[in-house]
Amino acid sequence: MNGKTENLFSNSFKIWHRVHTYLVTIPVTARNRRVLSKDGESNFSKPLLHCRKGFSYSFMTIVEAKWRWTLFYLFLAFCADWLFFGIIYWFIALVHGDLSEDHLPQYQNATGWVPCIKNVYGFTSTFLFSIEVHTTVAYSQRAITPNCPVTILAMCLQCIVSSIFQAFMIGILFAKITRPNARVDTILFSKRAVISLRDEKLCLILRVGNVRKFKIQNVKATVILLKFINKNNNMYFVEQKELGVTMDGYESTFSLWPISVVHIIDEKSPLYDISAADLLCGHFEILAIFEGINGITGQAVQARTSYTENDLLWGHRFVPMINDINKIAYDLSKLSATHEVDTPLCSANEYDVLMTLVDFEDKISDKK
Repeated sequence: MNGKTENLFSNSFKIWHRVHTYLVTIPVTARNRRVLSKDGESNFSKPLLHCRKGFSYSFMTIVEAKWRWTLFYLFLAFCADWLFFGIIYWFIALVHGDLSEDHLPQYQNATGWVPCIKNVYGFTSTFLFSIEVHTTVAYSQRAITPNCPVTILAMCLQCIVSSIFQAFMIGILFAKITRPNARVDTILFSKRAVISLRDEKLCLILRVGNVRKFKIQNVKATVILLKFINKNNNMYFVEQKELGVTMDGYESTFSLWPISVVHIIDEKSPLYDISAADLLCGHFEILAIFEGINGITGQAVQARTSYTENDLLWGHRFVPMINDINKIAYDLSKLSATHEVDTPLCSANEYDVLMTLVDFEDKISDKK
């Protein structure tokens, strides 16, 4: 590349960078819409259809909910179970006459009254008895007498229902613990992705780092491009394509340090005809998915994020993360740090054509 070409690229890049910095600060509703949020959550609305009102949909809703909501649902479910059977025991005691003034526990020895459940004074007592039946903490002063078969039947029914109910609760907790983690809490993505030259090829690069001490094995990175068109301030989905990526300097299945995920923009890439100007007027989204296995627990780990055209820095390069060359250590605070580099603003297709012409002119000048 001769000096004139380098100066042309440098000057045009500076002009584009000023325009891009100004435009991305303008809040445009349509341009800020995402299919996937930065923390990996889907932004699709999920209407509750009639076919989804079954048990399986409710089960998956609780599993996919955040931990605070899952625990809250479980608390409500347990309370509802205890309350339901507590009302049944209270109704049985009320019909049997155990709650009459002269049939209360303090008068039963004098009157010789035999209740359905011993030591029941009201609804609070039957509610506590319902908890004792469910949790099988052994009966204290409250116990069933053989005079009321209905009470025995209700207790057997509660034991069966509680066992099934508790099995489902354990299944929900187990499924939630073992499912792939979809949030960026153990794996961090760089806030921006960059496009710059690498080995005379335009490349899309993003970085991934692990914030926990445990190492991740069998890692796999997937990058997907979503293209949209904007009509009347509405976004319409056009196409979805997977981008071929490599993990820079990473050939093993064991992750020790932050990884650079690189997509070479060549003739096979969907980004081959996208230039810097397309970042200002077009709309597309890049989904990044990082998967692996926790080396300690053996559980699957998954992190997701997305980059819109506002999150792409054309003509930038990530800074090194090594603090000291004499010490093998990296600084995760520099995961998203970048610096500007001279980069052509044209598409990779136009750049390849331009470089072919430059090489051809150099060959002709060498012959002369």
